[in-house]
Amino acid sequence: MSTGNPVIPSHRAIAPDTPVSLSRDGMARICKAMGHPVRLQIIEFLKKERQCFCGQIVNRLPLAQSTVSQHLKRLKDVGVIIGEVEGSGTCYCLNRPLLRQFNKSLTGFLDEE
Repeated sequence: MSTGNPVIPSHRAIAPDTPVSLSRDGMARICKAMGHPVRLQIIEFLKKERQCFCGQIVNRLPLAQSTVSQHLKRLKDVGVIIGEVEGSGTCYCLNRPLLRQFNKSLTGFLDEE
């Protein structure tokens, strides 16, 4: 199943002062990617740990490594997390600038006029 284009063209974090306007489609892709309890657990874990390797996440969840990897891929595909290869593993962290912009965009979208 194709997830479409990522919200941010690069999986690298965007600079905190870079204005990025998230379209409704972009917000929907992020919501869909975050719309699974395991993915929310991964986000919570990365929020606390700042960065970690896939194996550390696997150790925290009662799931097979391949299942965790699929969830990580889904979050990475939309830019919610960033994965950098380090040696034989991949180190993951939240794309905090994107999540801040998502929060602002979603709040603006939901605000009553």
